[in-house]
Amino acid sequence: MLRPLYDRTMALADHPHALWWLAAVSFVESSIFPIPPDVLMIPMILARPSRAWLIALVALAGSVAGGMLGYLIGAVFYDSIGQPILESLGKADKMAEFNSRFNDFGFWAVLVAGITPFPYKVITIMSGWTGMPILTFLATSILARALRFFLVAGLLWKFGAPVRVFIEKRLGLIFTVFCVLLFGSFLLLRYL
Repeated sequence: MLRPLYDRTMALADHPHALWWLAAVSFVESSIFPIPPDVLMIPMILARPSRAWLIALVALAGSVAGGMLGYLIGAVFYDSIGQPILESLGKADKMAEFNSRFNDFGFWAVLVAGITPFPYKVITIMSGWTGMPILTFLATSILARALRFFLVAGLLWKFGAPVRVFIEKRLGLIFTVFCVLLFGSFLLLRYL
């Protein structure tokens, strides 16, 4: 099911309006779509490295705007839209527990989900549902998505095609390790 969707998304990278498609994919990925914008970003940057920063900026803007839609779904439309989306992702059984703890770690949840392969749409919807302060959500989303998209753009701009395999296979793992180390460092500093 996901493979044909992935292939169609990759084909959009060659489209004359690829930046618009990237904005659209980035937008819907943050609230409902299962394919990350990196699938478009990578071939677009490889084809035109001089536009790497613009491509990352478009992905950032679309993703943050889509994250706001996800927040709205959670805050206003949770029962009719948000809950079915989370259930389709297999997250329904953990919602009550997650809600009680989420805002204690809301900044970290948004940061980690915005950088790592964890479905960002889950966090955007949960942020609205739990009533996370909108400015905290927005600032953290901008930070997390900028880190992710500009790092991908920078690696592709600097190293080109050879880094594509690395990004597609291992970048999520590296971001996850980075977040664990960062979070662990803050906990260590807090309790020392």
